[in-house]
Amino acid sequence: MKKVPVYTLQNFTTTTHKNSLYINTFKNHLIAHSFIEQSHRHNFYLMVLFTNGTGTHQIDTNTFDIKRGSLYVLKPGQAHGWELSNDIDGYILFYTDEMYNLHFGNKKIEEYPFYEATKNISEIIFNEKELAGIEPYFKLLIQENQQLKSRKTEKLLNLIDIIHIEISRKYLSENTYSYQTYNHKIQIFNKLLEQHYIVHKSPSFYAAEMNITLKHLNRICKDLLNKTVTELISQKIVLESKRMLTFSSASINQIATSLGYEDYSYFTRLFKKHTKYTPSKYRASLKNKL
Repeated sequence: MKKVPVYTLQNFTTTTHKNSLYINTFKNHLIAHSFIEQSHRHNFYLMVLFTNGTGTHQIDTNTFDIKRGSLYVLKPGQAHGWELSNDIDGYILFYTDEMYNLHFGNKKIEEYPFYEATKNISEIIFNEKELAGIEPYFKLLIQENQQLKSRKTEKLLNLIDIIHIEISRKYLSENTYSYQTYNHKIQIFNKLLEQHYIVHKSPSFYAAEMNITLKHLNRICKDLLNKTVTELISQKIVLESKRMLTFSSASINQIATSLGYEDYSYFTRLFKKHTKYTPSKYRASLKNKL
């Protein structure tokens, strides 16, 4: 079975803060790590801002056109690959949630709206005026990273946080999504779903883990996301199914089993219900696009 490789920060040349932080221009990054052009996953957070060149960027089942001002944010576990022009350049950052959250303490990286699992946001486009406002922070990151000064990691992390704030301001200005008091519980549900979706597909399991009634959990999900708990569980399973169908050569039966379905036909019906395709037809449609 062909598997998509999963890279750790130790796969990349870095001496910053015990291999928990990586900063580079994209051009230099590509020269040193040409293997990244093939489809792969990371176990850390990734951010890349393109300032020159063109190409395509496939993230999970979505394909984006790269241009000047394209910024991408990826969470741990997402699969992606590139096709890039020879004049490609920009900035690329890797960082772990443990390092980020320990440093800031009173806020968590996963609380930024563009990192929320249910929002599935990977691309944000900056126009020339916006790019002129945010790029200086990336330049400062490169400059600071090349120096040996005291409190270097602290400055780097604060610059990255400023970049997150600038992205958040743009994202929130373009979206009417309302952050209600239920937001924290949705984040707890998302974490539980990420941990248990293969084994536990019953909505009542998640409600019990959160010490609330299923009715209340459904109300939270409907108010914030306009989906029931059952729909969100199915959405997660279908997304992981699409990733495996796209990036691995595993058989449909193997995929069903790895996602916790002993009944192959039930898995097929679930997938078709949410995509209008059977898993085999979905995989065939991907080949037709090549």
